[in-house]
Amino acid sequence: MKQKLLFILVTIILVCHSSFVVLSQETVAKPLLKTGKYTGGFHFDGRVNEACWKRIDSIPSLIMVEPAEGATPTFPTVVRVMADDKEIYLGIICYDRQPDKIVSYSKARDSYLRGEDYIKFVFDTYQDGRTGYIFAVNPGGARYDALSERHGEDEDQNWDGIWDAKTFRGKNYWSVEIRIPVRSMTFGKNLNTWGFNIERRIQRLQETDRWCGAKMDYKVAQVYVAGLLDKLPRFNLGLGMTIKPSVVGDMSRSAGEEAGYNLKPSLDVIQRITPEITGQLTINTDFAETEVDTRRTNLTRFSLFFPEKRQFFLEGADIYSFGLGLSSRRNNLLPFNSRRIGLYQGREVPLVAGGKINGKVNKTNFGALVTHTSKLDTTLSPTNMGVVRVKQNIFKESTVGFISTMGDPAGRSGSAMAGVDFTYQTSHFKGDKNLKAGVWGLYNWREDLTGDRSAYGASLDFPNDKWDIVASYKYVGGQFNPSLGFVPRRGVKMYSFSVDYMPRPEKIKFIRQFFFESYYSLVTDIGNHWESYTVFTAPIHFRLESGDRFEFNIKPAGEYLKEPFEISPGVIIPEGGYNWVRSRLEMETATKRPVNGEATWWFGGFYGGWLDQIELQMFLRPFLWMIIELNYERNIATLPYGDFDQSLFGGRLQLNFSSDMQLSSYLQYDNMSGSIGANTRFRWTFAPKGDLFIVYNHNMAKNIEDRFAFESNQLIFKLNYSFWL
Repeated sequence: MKQKLLFILVTIILVCHSSFVVLSQETVAKPLLKTGKYTGGFHFDGRVNEACWKRIDSIPSLIMVEPAEGATPTFPTVVRVMADDKEIYLGIICYDRQPDKIVSYSKARDSYLRGEDYIKFVFDTYQDGRTGYIFAVNPGGARYDALSERHGEDEDQNWDGIWDAKTFRGKNYWSVEIRIPVRSMTFGKNLNTWGFNIERRIQRLQETDRWCGAKMDYKVAQVYVAGLLDKLPRFNLGLGMTIKPSVVGDMSRSAGEEAGYNLKPSLDVIQRITPEITGQLTINTDFAETEVDTRRTNLTRFSLFFPEKRQFFLEGADIYSFGLGLSSRRNNLLPFNSRRIGLYQGREVPLVAGGKINGKVNKTNFGALVTHTSKLDTTLSPTNMGVVRVKQNIFKESTVGFISTMGDPAGRSGSAMAGVDFTYQTSHFKGDKNLKAGVWGLYNWREDLTGDRSAYGASLDFPNDKWDIVASYKYVGGQFNPSLGFVPRRGVKMYSFSVDYMPRPEKIKFIRQFFFESYYSLVTDIGNHWESYTVFTAPIHFRLESGDRFEFNIKPAGEYLKEPFEISPGVIIPEGGYNWVRSRLEMETATKRPVNGEATWWFGGFYGGWLDQIELQMFLRPFLWMIIELNYERNIATLPYGDFDQSLFGGRLQLNFSSDMQLSSYLQYDNMSGSIGANTRFRWTFAPKGDLFIVYNHNMAKNIEDRFAFESNQLIFKLNYSFWL
């Protein structure tokens, strides 16, 4: 394995680096925006009308990315930035001759904003072209923040920083003022210039405008193509310490038992060791403020992945990403999954204490995390777990690194894992195209494991607007089972190849873009006997100028079962080979409408029988302060081995009293468990550094008389506030 990995690594480095040298063009000077010195004199109200804004440098307008690359935007956008030694201030004016048609309905913190008007910007605080802090605001004042992930192709929206924004709507514009304490970010201590980029979305026109990297092949989070924010002051972090005490009250009761009460303090201490390095200590970390996981049906033999939601683990989480092509998508392999800490078989395990350190020294990024969990009844003993990650920046956009984990949630001894990865990336392949290539290898230890405990793979990715091509290979040993990882299947070789051709027709005026997609995958066991395959094609898939979308897919697939598989209670599929063909019809209406949604119907063969899968999603926005979301999923199967009918319903009511106060109630029901669960969550951000959460959970389940009866309830409140020293 080591020889194969070394050969692939050396080959990719030589080929890709020589391609970069031959095909890249000369470096073009980056646009520059000078930061104004803030000395006071403006009211934080979103108007951007004070004299202090008008006398500093500005970006007078952006460049259109979509629909006409390089064209003049429909409406101008003016961007200004000021800073003092503690905060950065942005003042942005978005002109619009039809402000009544602006699409804006979200107010809640962390709203994704994908289907609305918004301003989104990114800071590359190390000016290394690899990492970025992302912020976005819509005209309603909803705030979104994230970390650049997968070299800017994705965004980790679970990260939360401390910052604030105020918006205002005028007769022919909307504007926003933003203030970001520099303590919310880590940054190069000797830099007075950061990477910076900003884009604007005008949803009703399906238009995106951007300052730098104004090409459809790039995304705003790809900071290597960002411009420069110059003349930043020397920031003063004070003692660099943040103390965040919290108190959590919990009252819960289960059927047939008396109510239990618990009052638990918790504490987070964050110390900025240097502007580039942050240490953090947590005591009694909990799930009190997190939303419940969304229920999902699972017709596969493999576990589903659920994302991390606890803030302690999310801070600096981007450093722990590993290996090109490894992510939570498609239930992929992950060497480190923080949800294995503090959760065991669906039960919460008390997390007594944890410590972590993240940062960067010169071109080396690093992170380390260690936790201590206490016992769980008689099931688990106290356990220590941790992870270390190091990534070295090489060439202009590439990285090489290693990862190591230790400890086991179940307390099994001798548990550890280690691995190395290399990712080559350039945004200048053939001049202006993105290209990525990478290899990775992992090995784990544990006393109860014998046999092949290795995993390795390679991937080549050409992620661009018109052509998106990915090829990958993964080898997962039969005993590769890292205690802190997520590995849905073992003892396999996985091959995949996808080609997406996405032209934008000029002669068909009502169609914005076609998506001719194809995906091929083959999974074999270690002896090269097939276990599963997929051939996916989308001969019809297009998005209209209105934003509506229609898709038709064909998907031949197969599974070879080496042992019987219980796909639904009482429905057992015998071992053997199965082949089928399925199709999908999907329609999505534009999010700019007050009522929009998506409907999907999968139909066709399935394990020698027939399966219909229906998924419906609808959003209703009767008022600016109210959003109703409805979800329905149903699987109706007729198989030679038995029939099943699975239904899942979810409904959410969200009331947005302001951008700092929301009430959300989420109801879920599925006929597999026969239970109804309701999660009601109130969040009040009474100050940029303080939050109050009140959460009520209520569960009902069917009894022996097939009637819904009380199962359990829980009332939680959590109050926290950050003190800066």
